[in-house]
Amino acid sequence: MRLSGGVFLDAEFTEPWCIRSQVEPEDCHQFMRMPPRLIAYHYVVEGRLTLSLDGQPPMEAHEKQLLVLPRNDAHLLGSTLNAAPADAGALIEPAGEDGLGRIRFGGGGTRTRILCGFLGSENSNDPLVASLPPIVKLDLHDRLTGPWIEGSMRYAASEVTSGGEGASANLARLAELLFAEAIREYLKALPPQQMGWLAGLRDPYVARALALMHGHPGQPWTLDELAQHAGLSRSAFSEHFVRLVRVSPVRYLTRQRLQRAADRLRQSGVPISRIADEAGYESEASFTRAFKREFGTAPGAFRRQQGHV
Repeated sequence: MRLSGGVFLDAEFTEPWCIRSQVEPEDCHQFMRMPPRLIAYHYVVEGRLTLSLDGQPPMEAHEKQLLVLPRNDAHLLGSTLNAAPADAGALIEPAGEDGLGRIRFGGGGTRTRILCGFLGSENSNDPLVASLPPIVKLDLHDRLTGPWIEGSMRYAASEVTSGGEGASANLARLAELLFAEAIREYLKALPPQQMGWLAGLRDPYVARALALMHGHPGQPWTLDELAQHAGLSRSAFSEHFVRLVRVSPVRYLTRQRLQRAADRLRQSGVPISRIADEAGYESEASFTRAFKREFGTAPGAFRRQQGHV
């Protein structure tokens, strides 16, 4: 999963406070064009808060904790969620020389400071993001790497406050690292009976095959080759993969190739014949047939529907 990101907001609140928040396209423009997939995050520098998302129990976070919203769902943040929420977008002050907007809002009580940002993925159908819960929390208090990461975040945050050059970019890189840490922690906490893509990622045999399929999707992988790299016999690998991921290895690889091809069609004007070759198809005709089976429309029509001619 290739990520790029940015930090767009340094927010300071005083109790009581409550806001409605969601990363918007205009928050991204100074860092990149709008990516197909946005992952929002809030890092608590100081104080504590509660996050609420429709259909999910409220989640509390305090100093040195990171909240990640893999699907950038609209949510409430506050010291209390009983008050009428203010629109975060309407509270943002114009960005300074460091490129960060700022919020200073609340009733004058105990202070909470958070850094808000996003990670962008060019893959609109990433199986990792699709498999994650709506909110993932990472606590740096009890981690071996926690003091280093937390110290780096605080240093970058202080640079933001003082207008230090490169502070926003440093925070963006740290956010990518923290996202990876959050995923590792979530995987470790999965119950043994958990099934699905994340369970496959945790399994050493299936994980090797997934790494190959995602790292080199255009390779003409055969079931025998994937099994050999995984370290299992063909039949044992196939059974193992289906039991955990709930789809056959060949079907999984086909989906990944076609999803990547769809993203290429959506984002670029690259000739369809080249996209077919990148996806591992021997001809544009065979690619078109497979694409139409998956998406119900031919690649050219799909591209036109997405705004590319």
